[in-house]
Amino acid sequence: MSEVIAKLSGVSKSYYRGTMEIPVLHNLNLEVPGGQFLAFMGPSGSGKTTLLNLIAGIDRPTSGSLMVAGEDMGHLSDSALARWRSRHIGFIFQFYNLMPVLTAFENVELPLLLTGLSRKERRRHVETALGIVGLSDRLKHYPRQLSGGQEQRVAIARAIVSDPTIILADEPTGDLDKQSAEDIMTLMSRLNREFGKTIIMVTHDPRAADKAGVIRNLDKGELA
Repeated sequence: MSEVIAKLSGVSKSYYRGTMEIPVLHNLNLEVPGGQFLAFMGPSGSGKTTLLNLIAGIDRPTSGSLMVAGEDMGHLSDSALARWRSRHIGFIFQFYNLMPVLTAFENVELPLLLTGLSRKERRRHVETALGIVGLSDRLKHYPRQLSGGQEQRVAIARAIVSDPTIILADEPTGDLDKQSAEDIMTLMSRLNREFGKTIIMVTHDPRAADKAGVIRNLDKGELA
């Protein structure tokens, strides 16, 4: 473990429906060291995805402070947050979010199109990422030609292709069968152990959570 990579101090988040306040997260205090694999568990509606969105800079806290990868998230403009996110965050979603008209290679390459990398450099990064997830032989396949587990591997390759500081995973096994889920969690454990990636995951699946080094429970917007 290294320095603290994410620190939440008194973070609360509410949404508003008209004049009605809907509190989601309440006074969260949390430190995540670099290199940790942290899983959040909790029932639906407990605020798990909202917490990931705050750490990713997709959403902003209503109160409290949030430091991630050396930046005070409350002091960045929307455009600065977008640039920061492209450098530091890799996101893995439950339903893969792949572009159906693009090949596996092209889907993984997408985040790199926002960088100054040459085409040759982008190809090297994409081939490396797809090799890590075991899909070097599927570069030209479209999502419809892949199994669910393979689609999620492409999504993981896309998340790691820019070598992000933090990987955020929102129910990464939620749409997979038991064996595919086990394979994906083994891959994520490898990313943590062998490549030192900091991973923050939310899940309902205790088998998935067991792969993490630390499990925290979130219930009604509060950390147990």
